Amino acid sequence: MSGNRTDKPDAARQILIVWHSRTGGAEAMALAAREGADAQDDNVAAALLRARDTEPGDVLDAAALLFVCPENLAAMSGEMKEFFDRCYYPVLGKVEGKPFATAIAAGSDGENATRQIDRIATGWRLRRVADPLICNFGAQTPEDIMAQKTLSPADRKACFDLGAALAAGTAMGVF
Repeated sequence: MSGNRTDKPDAARQILIVWHSRTGGAEAMALAAREGADAQDDNVAAALLRARDTEPGDVLDAAALLFVCPENLAAMSGEMKEFFDRCYYPVLGKVEGKPFATAIAAGSDGENATRQIDRIATGWRLRRVADPLICNFGAQTPEDIMAQKTLSPADRKACFDLGAALAAGTAMGVF
């Protein structure tokens, strides 16, 4: 997958999907969400950027945000946390009311990663516009945790639908 800056579309209204994945689960979720967003309206496009490649300006330029990462050791992944650490103060006070959603790749419940992102979003004064999406891969052994992940058809559809809903709401001006 391309996570570089060339993946950023030129669009009047843009959904920024900030993602990190180590074993492919969150990456597949981000891809499915982008497909859903891009299938909606020609005036709304989805930019897919790895967390490590996302700059404060990308956050400021986006019409809506989707944060996609795994839950590692009952927390958001380190790369996603580093993105928030790096971008937090440069965008503080400049993104109030911006719509956001989350998608978490979990091995058990994914709730704590969701809570962590929600706390950061509260500080930024973002507005949650979709229920948290958690895809549970059920990985509990070291071998299962480190194995490459594949989305189930139901989880792929849920990610696609989340991207489509963000695009539709952005296109209609609901957000």
